[in-house]
Amino acid sequence: MWLSDFRVVLADRVIERGSVRIEGGRIAKIAERPMPGAALSGDGLILLPGFVDMHGDMIEREVEPRPGVRMPTELGLRDLDRRLKVAGVTTAYAAVSFNPKSAYGHLRSYEHSKDMLRALKALRPILKIDHRVHARFEINYPNALAVVEELIADGTVDLVSLTDHTPGQGQYRDLEHLARRTEIEQGLTPEQALAHIQDRIDEKRANVGDVAATLAAISRLCATHGIALASHDDDTVEKVALMQSLGAAISEFPVTVEAATEARARGLATAMGAPNALRGQSYSGNLSARAAHGLGLLDILASDYHPSAILPAVLELAKADPAGLSGSARLATSNPAHALGLGDRGVIEPGLRADLVIADDNGVGHVRATLRAGAAIYSDGSLSLARAD
Repeated sequence: MWLSDFRVVLADRVIERGSVRIEGGRIAKIAERPMPGAALSGDGLILLPGFVDMHGDMIEREVEPRPGVRMPTELGLRDLDRRLKVAGVTTAYAAVSFNPKSAYGHLRSYEHSKDMLRALKALRPILKIDHRVHARFEINYPNALAVVEELIADGTVDLVSLTDHTPGQGQYRDLEHLARRTEIEQGLTPEQALAHIQDRIDEKRANVGDVAATLAAISRLCATHGIALASHDDDTVEKVALMQSLGAAISEFPVTVEAATEARARGLATAMGAPNALRGQSYSGNLSARAAHGLGLLDILASDYHPSAILPAVLELAKADPAGLSGSARLATSNPAHALGLGDRGVIEPGLRADLVIADDNGVGHVRATLRAGAAIYSDGSLSLARAD
């Protein structure tokens, strides 16, 4: 079938009134003109590759929308699937954390996180988008290695990131800012918040040897099994160098210009959040994704915690991108697909999967429909797909 008269966003340019033919779930042809008798006429709407989201934190909150209020896991995963397809995401890596001492408590316990990932794997055949697993491991906890080994052995994990949320570095370099957040999130007094932070710092210092051994072992496991490895919250040149030596190919959410610059210099793809890019600032006071983009240091946009921000962020960054919309769209499509080894998607090109997003750019932008392998998995009802050929 032909999709006709769209602004077709290719990897290097935009065809203002182009058409795309889909056959057998793949892109068969691209025409630089409207095609008569098409199954769908876009009337100037935007046609983009489906978004590839390498880091989405929403799964925990879908399963437990309020503290202590647990929903059936299947219901939460179906709701997550719906939320992502409405945002134009066709491939999503659910970022599940293994950090039982985080502010999210039992939600990030080893058993709870493993159960969620296995449930997601079991439901994949009936969900609408391509769900994959991004396992986030807090390096300070000794059980991390055993869990990585178990999940890789049963084929549950597609991406591993190494996180360190110890206060005083990474995302939490600003201890005063962290103390204020801890007071609010955990209902502590200022004195209690500071004591809690100091306990975490002391624990990290006591486990330095274990951390080094854990990092090396996880690195070897990922390399052996062909699992992509990412670092997280890089804040110094030295940390970037360490993570690259361990085999990391992606630097997630670098928190300083220096770290992002070093990551790019060492060949790591830099990933930052779409909400950050859309708002123009980090909620935790770290590097602005929009500033990183302006400096040529941004490779990948991820949903982080808000998938509907992806399209508006792409449209916002297009205003300053040297390649316009085709350049900013790469941040959410071909760039993450390439970094994650997904060579069959992320670009509107003959032979690749027909994972597509139909959108407008009115206001902050709006996803009109999402297609996976040529089949409509979401529509807002404003488009009529005819059976013409």
